[in-house]
Amino acid sequence: MLKIVHSIDRLNILVGKLFGWLILVMVGVILYEVFLRYVLRTPTAWAYDMGYMLYGAIFIMAGAYALSVAAHVRGDVIYRLWSPRVQAVLDLLLYLLFFFPAIVALIYAGYFFAEFSWRIGERSSSGPGGPPVYHFKTLIPLAAAFLFVQGLAEVLRCVMCIRDNNWPARLRDVQEVDVEAAKRILGGADIDNKGVTR
Repeated sequence: MLKIVHSIDRLNILVGKLFGWLILVMVGVILYEVFLRYVLRTPTAWAYDMGYMLYGAIFIMAGAYALSVAAHVRGDVIYRLWSPRVQAVLDLLLYLLFFFPAIVALIYAGYFFAEFSWRIGERSSSGPGGPPVYHFKTLIPLAAAFLFVQGLAEVLRCVMCIRDNNWPARLRDVQEVDVEAAKRILGGADIDNKGVTR
């Protein structure tokens, strides 16, 4: 079961990292626009739209990546005091009651939203000759599908934790500097994959 979970994690980490490279493209577009606007005094009609569409693409496609590395914000004031088994039962219930219905609704609505955008050849309405947006609207159901698959991995993770009373290991990826600093401050305390000190 852990191999399946880690395979899904690897897929979503790869997708997140691939879309992360769009940050460089977005910075390039913004720098190009700034140069044209303030140095050559000839602004473009498309750079603003392209910048926010690239940002949106990065943001929406990072959701499954963040879920795979437990990077979503969570208020765990009480949660962290519970045993791993109780945490897993609560997580499992929340995935089944809220996460999956919301993701299925997002896939369903997002598909028709993107399909309509493709059918009419939708373009940005912020100015004349705006760039096409249907490519980016396609990312809505696609991102939701990746989240759905990662949600399945999280459910399997919960099942393993309920069985073993211990959270299975997550794949390691880049960590924030403050996590490493917290480990040093706590004297090398074991901080598990959910960021909880044990």
